Amino acid sequence: MFTGITEYLAVIEDIRESAIKKTDPSKTETKSKGNHHTEITIRLYKSKGIKIGDSVSVSGVCLTVAKLDGTKATFQVIDETMNKTNFKDLKKGDRVNIERSLRVGGRIEGHFVLGHVDGTGIIKRIEKGDKGSKLKVKIPSKELLPFIVKKGSIAIDGVSLTVVDVKNSIVEIALIPHTLKNTTLGLKKIDDSVNIEIDILARYLTKIYQYSGNNKKNSKIY
Repeated sequence: MFTGITEYLAVIEDIRESAIKKTDPSKTETKSKGNHHTEITIRLYKSKGIKIGDSVSVSGVCLTVAKLDGTKATFQVIDETMNKTNFKDLKKGDRVNIERSLRVGGRIEGHFVLGHVDGTGIIKRIEKGDKGSKLKVKIPSKELLPFIVKKGSIAIDGVSLTVVDVKNSIVEIALIPHTLKNTTLGLKKIDDSVNIEIDILARYLTKIYQYSGNNKKNSKIY
């Protein structure tokens, strides 16, 4: 579990595939041959204390450290994660947001972020100003929109943010200069893809509401 507060930006050192991939021209997804996964190596500038098996949020995706070589950490990423996130667009030299997992008793500066990306959004507008910027992101998945509310929390590329407004499928976010400088959001361009994770509390509340509505006689939640 994470809080959506990026600790620093890191650089992709290498991306390689562990098996041959076969692509079906009639489909957008890629089929794998055998036990395929992608290995992503990242130079962690603040690697002290990180060990094999640790969980790290990489631009909002919870990954496990599989290999360590000095400050270089290698993560194994399955095809489902590659297809569901913007990792499929990553290349060597790109920068990513890094956050180590939350420690018990630690401060929660943002909101609860699991690192389980729900889908991707597309940046449609960037309004830059002296005191910050506004980002307008299109959420293609209609299933996610009911969980995104004005003044609520959302994680974009792993960054905990407050929703300024929601109109149709467009989510508006305000970004302060600090966030722009210290996360990948300051590097984004129009039509870039970003990882989206909705607030898990919204999911739980919706589930409770549905349960109580369908079972009025036994709607008490213990």
